[in-house]
Amino acid sequence: MQYIDVILPLAIRDTYTYSIPDGLSCPSAGCLVEVPLLRKTLRGIVLREHTSALPEEWKHKIRPIQSVVNEQPLIPREQLALWQWMSEYYMCTLGEVLSAALPNGILEDNYSERTTIYISLPLGVDTQSVLSSLGRARKQQILYECAVRMCGATGRIERRALLEESCQAPAVLRALVQRGVLIQTEEGVSRIAPYTGTIESSHDLSPAQAKATNEIEQNYASGKQIVLLHGVTSSGKTDIYIHLIEKQLQQGKNVLYLVPEIALTTQLTSRLQRIFGNRLLEYHSRFSSAERIELYFSAAEDKPHVVIGARSAVFLPLPNVGLIIVDEEHEPSYKQVEPSPRYHARAAAIMLAKEHHAHVLLGSATPSIESYYLAQKGVYGLVTLSERFGGVELPQIRLVDLRQQYFTKEMYDHFSDPLVARIREVLAEKKQVILFQNRRGYAPQLQCTQCGKPPRCVQCDVPLALHKQANELRCHYCGYHIPVPTVCPSCGGALKTIGFGTERIEDELSKLFPEARVLRMDLDTTRSKTAYQDIINSFSRHECDILVGTQMVTKGLHFDEVRLVAVLNADPLFNQPDFRAYERAFQLLEQVAGRAGRKGTQGEVWIQTFDTDNAVLSFVQGHNYTAFFEQQLKERKTFKYPPFYRVISLQLRHQNAVRVQTTAEILQKQLAEFFGMRVSPVIVPSVERMHAYYLRELTIRLENNNSVTEAKRRLRDITDRVLTSSSCKGVQIITDVDPM
Repeated sequence: MQYIDVILPLAIRDTYTYSIPDGLSCPSAGCLVEVPLLRKTLRGIVLREHTSALPEEWKHKIRPIQSVVNEQPLIPREQLALWQWMSEYYMCTLGEVLSAALPNGILEDNYSERTTIYISLPLGVDTQSVLSSLGRARKQQILYECAVRMCGATGRIERRALLEESCQAPAVLRALVQRGVLIQTEEGVSRIAPYTGTIESSHDLSPAQAKATNEIEQNYASGKQIVLLHGVTSSGKTDIYIHLIEKQLQQGKNVLYLVPEIALTTQLTSRLQRIFGNRLLEYHSRFSSAERIELYFSAAEDKPHVVIGARSAVFLPLPNVGLIIVDEEHEPSYKQVEPSPRYHARAAAIMLAKEHHAHVLLGSATPSIESYYLAQKGVYGLVTLSERFGGVELPQIRLVDLRQQYFTKEMYDHFSDPLVARIREVLAEKKQVILFQNRRGYAPQLQCTQCGKPPRCVQCDVPLALHKQANELRCHYCGYHIPVPTVCPSCGGALKTIGFGTERIEDELSKLFPEARVLRMDLDTTRSKTAYQDIINSFSRHECDILVGTQMVTKGLHFDEVRLVAVLNADPLFNQPDFRAYERAFQLLEQVAGRAGRKGTQGEVWIQTFDTDNAVLSFVQGHNYTAFFEQQLKERKTFKYPPFYRVISLQLRHQNAVRVQTTAEILQKQLAEFFGMRVSPVIVPSVERMHAYYLRELTIRLENNNSVTEAKRRLRDITDRVLTSSSCKGVQIITDVDPM
């Protein structure tokens, strides 16, 4: 009897062992199988043949698989190895990885092929004879004549198009098919529209780009698997990527091109399609389940192509990968937060490349501290592009002191008078403006003028944000919403807005610049499948003058006509309870600044702030990443943070505040017995309750020279032991390795 271990899409640590019934060949690792579990039938992936000896008393309890869905492996060897690494490294189950890796329809068996019905003419039939045979059936004659005309060029026509053109009913067509004068066939068609535009050659590289490309290839030739390309904004990193991709395709290899946001995918896709045509596949969560399944199988085809996508594209079954590009590698969007597996796509890409013996190229104008540190140590190769393409200078940075502006009453709502004047001048020059405010909605909260209380979410410990256009207060954590109250729910007092978001900025712009065309890009305006593309294309074509947005507008987008970028309030970026707060602030400010003056005239960036002396702003003004990195590295070493220490975060959740606090204290005490001072005290997060669950947190910091594998094993043992205690019953412990 043969046995196999099967991964099922369940958050259970172990695999399930099944037997192979007589007459059925043993499926290979990576094959999709249907198996019984209790009274259900589930689909799972074969991990391996079970070769260890089974106790005799177990053998009669092991159930046989029901069927092998595909005889050839659905999951290639390299992907299975990635799954196993991800399960171990991020302390999650293989079932959770499986659920994240495969499009839902594959596991749920609800995918059906899209088909189209075509109409064609029989060979060797005389048209006039057919028309004569139709006699007085005038409607059939009209439809047949239309079919002859429409099939002339291609030999066939879609049934739908024929009926529309002829203005005849389906019954008329059925009669002609039954008589044999027309042939009806049904064929499967792709849901993914093919590229039908013209194919262009890639641009010639500038001397600086050519030098950087040669240095990248020299690093690979010398044995470096990973290279960090540190290029200032608008230095032409994408052109370098394209040339490297072309070389891989010429060698018959595939390329995976990761980007952090769907918005960036949209703009890049148009550019890459003009060069690679239908060799380019796009993959992200905005596609329907059926579309993702088709793209999944297209990626597995044995022909050279390039896949561009967000972090989930790392799970595609690409064969023969030669290069993985991680663009804007610093972006926190590459880290999966919810649900498990809480993986980082950059780390996953590096592990996948090792399995394929492929190269990795990390690109950014503002690299993560960890990546730049490894490049400085020589673990990664480092290539620098310090000038913008075409010799355009980096934008000038101007700080606006909001304290002074409010004191002298030189403000219009949230715009300083000098900024208003400069926006007006830029619009008069027929140039464009980007305004950055990292909060969506109209205002972060309403507050009572009498009792001071804001309306709060019933499930999360946060005030409700005002969304004026929808006339509702909304929780940005769980989605709970209510109509905007006319008075304070607590005391009946009057309500006033506190703070401002992108929706309010859009409202204020309509009053300040009534002639300007304004677009807003945030989560509220980009929910539909084509919303990103519509907004970006409209702004690119200069169909609007001002783009207001959250951090979506900072992520590598290219617009030729943007002269001015304004950050309306930089201070919230600095005041986050996170050791990465200054790093993220620098990256966001430098990236959003990079949208200005990308072609022709030097751009300008205005940053409004109450804290003009903040050290981050001085580094941004000088576009000095290296000095910023050195300053941050000293602080990270002093306070024991990455890249000198590894961090594991534990979040405890329960609907009872006392129970979650008690469990956190028990867990902290037991962890401290092994980890000592490496484990933090119990932390009450700034948002104490979310989705009706009370939260507590613990953090473990491990020296790089410690055995992380042993630490994780002990951590798992301790958490398992704590959760078996009756006083801790029902508490969830969420483990996040390398939290962002």
